[in-house]
Parts: sequence; C-alpha cells; structure tokens
Amino acid sequence: MALTRRLVLAGGATLAAPAILRAQETPIRIGEINSYTAQPAFTLPYRNGCMLALDQANAGGGVLGRKLELISRDDAGRPQDAVRIAGELVNDAKVDLLAGTYLSNVGLAVSDFALQNKRLFVAGEPLTDALIWDKGNRYTYRLRPGTYEQANILVAEAAKLPAKRWATVAPNYEYGQSAVKWFKQLLGAKRPDVQFVGEQWPALGKIDAGATVQALAELRPDAIFNVTFGADLTSFVRQGNTRGLFENRAVASMLTGEPEYLEPLGDEAPEGWIVTGYPWDSLDTTASTTFAKPYRAKYAEAPKMGSVVGYALVNSIVAGLLKAGSTDPEKMADGFAGAKFDTPFGPALYRPIDHQSTLGAFVGRLAIKEGHGTMVDWHYVDGADALPPDDEVRKLRPS
Repeated sequence: MALTRRLVLAGGATLAAPAILRAQETPIRIGEINSYTAQPAFTLPYRNGCMLALDQANAGGGVLGRKLELISRDDAGRPQDAVRIAGELVNDAKVDLLAGTYLSNVGLAVSDFALQNKRLFVAGEPLTDALIWDKGNRYTYRLRPGTYEQANILVAEAAKLPAKRWATVAPNYEYGQSAVKWFKQLLGAKRPDVQFVGEQWPALGKIDAGATVQALAELRPDAIFNVTFGADLTSFVRQGNTRGLFENRAVASMLTGEPEYLEPLGDEAPEGWIVTGYPWDSLDTTASTTFAKPYRAKYAEAPKMGSVVGYALVNSIVAGLLKAGSTDPEKMADGFAGAKFDTPFGPALYRPIDHQSTLGAFVGRLAIKEGHGTMVDWHYVDGADALPPDDEVRKLRPS
C-alpha cells in the first residue's frame, strides 16, 4: 500500500468524523504522531491496531462518557517536524493528549515538547531508555520494552554461548547507540571473560552492507550483536549470507523476529539467530487470540508487531484516562501511573517509578518453515522481570 502525507491527513479526518457525530459531548482527542511515510512496514499495521482498539472502546460507550477520536499526523521520521506537528495538534486541533512516534530521536523531541508545554505524551514505539530515565519527565509514559529490556532478554541467552569475542553492528542514532551500550554492559556483567573487538555504525537507512559485512569479518568475532532493522537488516543479511559471515558464528539480534522485519527475508532468514520478536504464527494464548481474531476479521491479514503496539497503546490510554478520571494534563500525568491494561501479550501496567510499561517481549531462535522465517523455541519474558531494580532506576532517573 502506498502511503502519502496527504493520505495520512485525510485518513485521520475521515476516521475521526463518525466519532464526532456519535458523541454526546466533545470527544476526547488523541493527537497521534508517527513516521507513516518513513516507516510504513511498521506504522500501517500499527495504525490498524490503533483503530481496532479505538472502535472497540467507542462501541463500549467510550471513556468518561465521551467518545475517543484519533487525529493522526505524519512526522516523516524528522524530529523537527514532529515538534511542529505537536504544537499544531495542541494549539489548533485542541487534542487532550499526544501519543505515538516511532524513531527514538523523534520520541525524545516530542517528550521534551510535552515537558515544556505540560501535556501528556504516551510513547508507543521509541525504544531509547533516555525517554524514561535520564531524560524522563512526569508527562511522558512509554509502552514498549526499551533497549535495556530487549538487551537484557537477549543477554540471558547470549551469555550461555561459548563465544568470547563479540562485535556489534547498529544504526548510528539514539536507538542503536542505546542498544549497544546496554548489551555490552549487561553481557559484560554476566560474562567477565567476554571481549568486544569492534563496532560498526552504518547510517540509518543508508547501510553499505557489503563494506559492513567485510569489516565485521575482518574482526574475526565469535559472535555478533545486531541492531539493524528494516531495509538495512535485509541488505545486511543478504550480504552476510553471500559472504559467509554467519557461518559457524552466533548472532544475537534485536527485533529481528518481528514479522515486519522477518517477512522480507523470506527463505534467506538466517537460521539459529537468537532474536526478540513476535511469534504470531504459533502464539495461541487467550490474550493473543482475543486480539488476533477481530484483527483478521477487520483487516483480512495477520497482525504484525506494529498491530500489537497500536492496539495496546490505545488500550493503555483508555485505562489511564479511567484511572485519572479526567483529561486535565496534571491529573493524567499522575493518574496514568499504575494504570493496568490488557495487551495481546497479557496484562501490563505503567510503573509509577519511571512511567515504563511492563509489556514484555518474546525471545527465541530463527528457523525456516515452509519457505519463510519464523521464531522457534520461544518464550515470553515479562517486562517487569527484565527491568533493573528500583534502587538502580532511581539512579538512572534523576527526577
């Protein structure tokens, strides 16, 4: 599906109109910002998940006696655009709260806007932990497990490997830098015998995969920690397969088990990689099927990780509003703390100590089945079990 900025804006207006007509009072307006044109593989399923949860909430009578309205805008992956759009949503569209964003640098920019303007911001996807710790603020909450949690989950498996020489490859921006920092720190704590022999930092969306693979091979690592995703991941895997980089070499890879990033690899998916992801094709818990069945019925396709994030994000906002009992920014900033909500992975809540949700992640290994990549030998790690203890969080979050 081709997506243009005009379509995003028009789609937001069209979807919002029925909610306005049905509402007995002014609807609760959620100003949603995301990288629709820059990251469509994730954000289009995410949008679908948001709308499914919004429709379900409104069918049940809305929240606090009011319907919910989602007003979406495209930041094109640029922090400066996201901040400008946030201002327009708050000042012109009169939204009650802000939500969404995808890239970590964009999320941090909107979080700072929320702090400066005293507006609630519920971040869905940005994974940098600066969002909740060193740059965290009372107006910002974050849904997805961040780089610390994802790295910690991978480290628990990577530490079991005999590998001692590790190399890393990650996009050179906030998310990649944060992921590498935590993986090195956490693996080093579990395995003092491990040595990190080199790093590769390709620009986001501009990887020279051949040169990156060659540079990693020259380091002669026993194992590789990979943080690339999207088109960069596809190029990296193909060049790595062609040049034999992954032969007899372990790889721990963040997010690679998510359908958005795994499906484009087809039968080139590298078997044996340790990955975090979403095993949608073999997950049959009650929470998962309760979400997946209506999602498939509505959109005639299987849900992706973006679908999960969008659905859980809106559910978390509903729970936060109910707990706060108001759309006043100060009451929401306090009231979202401790709010409990359902997700396709099970129940979660927003921790009062740092505004991080306890949504967790699946970890497993890649395999090829019926000509495409899939996760096998997976298990779920609750976010609460992958986060640092409270005394450490207090050191990481100064206020």
